[in-house]
Amino acid sequence: MLANGVVALGTLTEGIAALLRRPISDADRERAALHLLDWIGCAVAGAASETGAVFRRQAARQPKGAARVILGAALTARDAAFANGAFGNVLEMDDVHREAILHPGPVVMPAALALAAEGGADGPALLDAIIRGYDAEIRIGRAMGHAHYRQFHPTASCGPFGSAAAAASLLGLDDDATVWALGNAGTQTGGVWQCRAEPVMTKQLHTARAAAMGLEAALLAADGLTGPKQILEGALGVFAGMAPDAKPDRVLADPSAPWLIHETSFKPWPACRHCHATIDAALALRDWVAGRDIAAIEVAAYADAVAFCDRVQPESVIQSKFSLQHAVAVTLRNGPPPLEAFAPACFTDPSLAALRDRVTLLRDPGFTAAYPARYGSAVTVTLADGEARRADIPDALGDPENPLPVADIIDKARRLMRSAGVADDAIERVIAATLALPRGAAAASLDTILP
Repeated sequence: MLANGVVALGTLTEGIAALLRRPISDADRERAALHLLDWIGCAVAGAASETGAVFRRQAARQPKGAARVILGAALTARDAAFANGAFGNVLEMDDVHREAILHPGPVVMPAALALAAEGGADGPALLDAIIRGYDAEIRIGRAMGHAHYRQFHPTASCGPFGSAAAAASLLGLDDDATVWALGNAGTQTGGVWQCRAEPVMTKQLHTARAAAMGLEAALLAADGLTGPKQILEGALGVFAGMAPDAKPDRVLADPSAPWLIHETSFKPWPACRHCHATIDAALALRDWVAGRDIAAIEVAAYADAVAFCDRVQPESVIQSKFSLQHAVAVTLRNGPPPLEAFAPACFTDPSLAALRDRVTLLRDPGFTAAYPARYGSAVTVTLADGEARRADIPDALGDPENPLPVADIIDKARRLMRSAGVADDAIERVIAATLALPRGAAAASLDTILP
């Protein structure tokens, strides 16, 4: 054991492989089932979107297999993981780990579910794979450093490690083969952020490739394909090439802490997570401002929230989801934002555009110092008569310090599936089957009833 609770276990990926052998409890599996249900809701709605339809058309041309594509046919595990990997992030409602600044669900879930269905795994085996996949992805993500996040999409660059670890678990790989899978997943990582600067669909290709890439690496490792042990810390590895201010000690830190899936946040609102605390603050002020003339709105947030989400007049759905100005304006005017709050009919509304023009963004030193451990924001509204009021939200709804109730997580999945036109009785079957997985239900029993 080194200082600060860091464990020394050979190379970093060898250390990860050893940590993935930690005991998994019933409570851990119950948590994983909630995250799986959350992903299913997001993915079903995402599959029904314009972007989802592109990936479903591509999937329809692939050979048939045993793993379901949401709103599509059954394909091989690799092809199902790729297609389903595109869906979970479309609506920006997927789960998120704050320190790692990434979304494990849309990458780990498709790989784990597809391989479990193809291999006939039971529910606990599927959930154990998910837990291990989250842990590997988050451990590497939290070590990547801020310079990496400025240029790379961490879900794309770290996601393949998560899908590889999940697949390695289901395949029963030993530590050596798990390290090979992690090494060969890592050698393919990428995902530059240029897609943020243009109104394109590329972000979903990031998650699709990450899900399939890790699965492929694990399948090849099972057949004996070796991979670099020092893929992270080596002189020609990921940290050297992609993360100039990497924090390697964060990979193996806190080895006796609970599985990191418990640190992963649920997202109640269909917008970039950087907007969520601002939405919560606006909700705290909404009753006070209702029916009154707003002169000015100030949003104080951490620096990354402003850097990623400063868009006064968004021109697309994705841009509206990455707009603090739109998030605060639509919430103050309409209340808790549904999917429609970020649709063209809403962000092109002239009255909302005028309200967005009254929003000023401020990089707040306190919120910036607390980030990325905490995602806070404050909103100050000044009325035409000069009266002002401020609401501070140190932790967004859905974070561990401000948890989303279990009933709300389940209802979120229900609403998202319903938005895609799924019948209520089918939705309830999916919910029941997912929540039964910790008690031994077969993974295929869920896969076969997915919409």
